[in-house]
Amino acid sequence: MAEREKTGTMIVTGGSRGIGAAVIAGAARAGYRICFSYGADVAGAERVVADAEGAGAEITTVKADMGSEDGVMALFAACDTAYGAPDVLINNAGITGKLTRVADMEAGEITRVMNINVLGYFLAAREAIRRMSTQRGGRGGSIVNVSSRAAVLGGPGEFVHYGASKGATDTMTLGMSKEVGAEGIRVNAVRPGLIETDIHALAGAPDRVDRLMSGVPMGRAGSAEEVARTILWLAGPDSSYVSGALLDVSGGR
Repeated sequence: MAEREKTGTMIVTGGSRGIGAAVIAGAARAGYRICFSYGADVAGAERVVADAEGAGAEITTVKADMGSEDGVMALFAACDTAYGAPDVLINNAGITGKLTRVADMEAGEITRVMNINVLGYFLAAREAIRRMSTQRGGRGGSIVNVSSRAAVLGGPGEFVHYGASKGATDTMTLGMSKEVGAEGIRVNAVRPGLIETDIHALAGAPDRVDRLMSGVPMGRAGSAEEVARTILWLAGPDSSYVSGALLDVSGGR
C-alpha cells in the first residue's frame, strides 16, 4: 500500500473534547500530522488519539496548561521533536469561567479566564510565528483562533469576562494578520455561536442551549463538527487569499 500523502503538521490547543476534538478528527482524515494539548481529560484525549490513529494519522499529545508559558512551550517542544515546525496552529483551548454577573466576579476567576483565553493564545501564536515566518527561515503557515459571538454580544448576566477575552481574540487576529501577512502567515478567527458541546455544562448551565435557542435565526444550535469544518477550511489551501477574517459560525445569531 502506498504511503498516505501528508497534508502538513497541525498543532491544536485543547483537543480532548468539543470543537478541538472535532478539528482533530477532520484533520486526521485530511492527512495532517497532529500535536495537541489537553488539560485534565485523560480519557477524552485517549479517545481522540484512538480515533485519529484509526483514520491513519500520526498524532502526539501533551498534557499541559495552555494558560502558562511552560505549558505552551512544552506543546511546541513536543511538536518540534515529533514532526518539526507546524504548518497550522489552531488556538482553541478556552474556558468560559463561572457564570456570574460582573458585580459578583472574583479576581482569580477573571485572571484564570484571561490566562487561558488571551495569554495562552498570544504565547502559542508567538511560538508558531517564530517557526513559520519566512523572515525567520520558515515556510509560512496558517493560524486560526477560536473566538466567539460573545465578543460581539458581550455575555451580559453570564460571562462578560469570557466575552471580553474573545474581544481580545478578535483584535489579536486582526493585528497579527497585518503584522505577519508578508511573512507567509495567514491569521483568521472563527466566532462560534450557540454550539452543542459540554462547555455549557462545565460552566454550570447545562440548559443554556435550550434556553437561548429562540434567539438563533436558523432555529437550532450548531455542532462542533460544523465549526470544525470552517476551521479546517481556514487552515488549508482553499482559503489561500483569506487573512484577517472574523468568520461567524452562528446560525445568524
